[in-house]
Amino acid sequence: MKHAMRLWCVAATLFLGLAPAHAHDEPADEPEANGPWSGKILLGYLAVSGNTDSTSANLEAAVNWDGVRWHHALSGRAIGQSQENDTTAESYKATYDAKFDLSERTYVFGLLDYNKNRFTSYDQQIFEFVGIGRRFIKTDKHMLNGELGAGANQSDLADPPGGSVDEFAWRASGDYTWNITDNSSFMQKVNISSGSSNTFTESITELRSSIFGSLAMVLSYTIRNNSDVLPGTEKTDTYAAVNLEYAFGR
Repeated sequence: MKHAMRLWCVAATLFLGLAPAHAHDEPADEPEANGPWSGKILLGYLAVSGNTDSTSANLEAAVNWDGVRWHHALSGRAIGQSQENDTTAESYKATYDAKFDLSERTYVFGLLDYNKNRFTSYDQQIFEFVGIGRRFIKTDKHMLNGELGAGANQSDLADPPGGSVDEFAWRASGDYTWNITDNSSFMQKVNISSGSSNTFTESITELRSSIFGSLAMVLSYTIRNNSDVLPGTEKTDTYAAVNLEYAFGR
């Protein structure tokens, strides 16, 4: 059996004109040796269950810009698979997140989140939120953040084709990071976005271990759930991945 695998990539565009937009940021007392830019690229094997049960490939990329009070993050992920020249899984995710520190612990944020999956009840979902966040724990070993926001959700329906739902939505999220050792860390993140017609939940669990230099092995498990789906469609998709990560910057 000939098995051909096609991986469609999310093109992560860089922040055009980002640095000039924040030229009035006060300089840090001790400038970072690597500058404000950092990021990572991950590539690996993926096992998918739910609406599709198969093996696949996974590509992720993220770029961050951190000033004194402004913080910007752009990330993308693509999942693709084909069996016998037929595409059986195709999923994309892109997120832009901007934060402005009101204090060391409190910040306001703006978030744009795009999700596309050919094999769910929603062809694509777009979320826009603004809100407030709090760094509840911030130590060398442990970090715990929480956010609460409100905004809008636009969902394109798979059935009927061309159908869409535009509605007000709210969002609650939390993320926890534990730096177990200098070379390993654990991360758990949960996002809940809810409107009148559907609640979208995403949970991401990651275990990271450095191999050498900028290379690391990352084990991740992602759960995505839509509360309202078409008959015969699974509400929950899970993604278990083993990735090789290359990080740069800080």
